[in-house]
Amino acid sequence: MLNLVLFGPPGAGKGTQSARLIEKYQLVHLSTGDILRGEIANGTPLGLEAKKLMDQGILVPDEVVIGMISNKLDSNPGAKGFIFDGFPRTKAQAAALDQLLSEKNTSINAMLALNVNDEELIQRLLSRGKDSGRPDDANPDIIRKRIEEYNAKTAPLIDYYKAQDKYTSIEGVGTVDQIFNLLVDAINHLG
Repeated sequence: MLNLVLFGPPGAGKGTQSARLIEKYQLVHLSTGDILRGEIANGTPLGLEAKKLMDQGILVPDEVVIGMISNKLDSNPGAKGFIFDGFPRTKAQAAALDQLLSEKNTSINAMLALNVNDEELIQRLLSRGKDSGRPDDANPDIIRKRIEEYNAKTAPLIDYYKAQDKYTSIEGVGTVDQIFNLLVDAINHLG
């Protein structure tokens, strides 16, 4: 089973590349945002709990998100693997995910981190904002704040996966095909 964490700051190209990896390796996309919305829409106990918290402006606790991921894993018993998107974001979440996967006799094979310099990210997001209409992609100050937030809170996960020898840095600047080929090469070299 191939389980990947695709990692990188806002604008690094995770969405574009994950779609291609999902197609090539027949992976199940595990987006915590999508899972959360699905659980709420289906009125599951975890979804109802999450909605109650979200309605109060409270972040959904890790154990609820892990429960939802567990349900998603269980509902795809024949999966060739999973690509994790938007999770984990902290070392505590990564440890909880490792524990969950261990209980299901699998593990993360690699964290593939798309590295893109801040100025390139800002330009990409501003360009995306012209098409997407997302206000957070139209303001350079908000974009810088998102990148700083990523660097401060999420980037420490790199050390977590480095300690497990599962971290691979991928140059995230180039054509979509060039970056995809680097990702495929890294996957093909996994033990």
